[in-house]
Amino acid sequence: MNRVLRVALALVGLAAPMLVAGCGKHEAAQATAAPAPAMKPAPPTPIDTKKAEVGGPTWDPEWDKIVELALPPALLSGQVPHDVRRFCPRFYTMAEDDKRAFWAYFFQALAGAEAGLEPTVQAKHTQPEMEVKDEVSGRAGHTSGLLQLTYEDQKRYGCDFDWDADKKLPVKDPSRTILQPKNNLECGVKILDHQLIEKHKPLLWPSGYWSTLRPGTMSYRVFAKQMTNVPAACRVGPEKSVQGTR
Repeated sequence: MNRVLRVALALVGLAAPMLVAGCGKHEAAQATAAPAPAMKPAPPTPIDTKKAEVGGPTWDPEWDKIVELALPPALLSGQVPHDVRRFCPRFYTMAEDDKRAFWAYFFQALAGAEAGLEPTVQAKHTQPEMEVKDEVSGRAGHTSGLLQLTYEDQKRYGCDFDWDADKKLPVKDPSRTILQPKNNLECGVKILDHQLIEKHKPLLWPSGYWSTLRPGTMSYRVFAKQMTNVPAACRVGPEKSVQGTR
């Protein structure tokens, strides 16, 4: 056997295990890659339907995906407090994709009540309970974005807000981190998970993060009106609507 042939065979012998190993790594990577969860679009809230008719800002269907992908497993489980049935009676027996659609609808309703579905809305609150200094921005009573959040939420919940970068931009600049729908909605999911799962509090709670989820308040009634077109899978019967105004 000549030298060239021997070298060629040796190289083949060395390459074979490497190819096998490489294939194995590739297959392992494919095996460990988590498949995308099954998702469904959420129906429109009354405010979304109204704004579509008059030409105002509407809910972007892509925001459904942001919410549904951000949901931790616990918010799709039996750990969710039972008062969720006020809006979604069949929550515990629904398929996972229907639960995701419910939460997407829930956050659409919350954004409708909090910000009229406008991502760049910023508010200055004068109520005593809201006049609390934000430890990150140094401002008191200011909330921002679809869910009316604060920069301090970055510190409390690990939200993707950057006050140092945002304070250099105009107040309603959509490139502000807190005004970007993805950041704002993902932060909202973290806040809700903290209340419902970590603190074991009900969905409707007098001391909850959002006043819109505090029963008996005017803002709660605004929110409840948006919860009247929940996904069909939530309903106890095809002709029955869910009442959330009680």
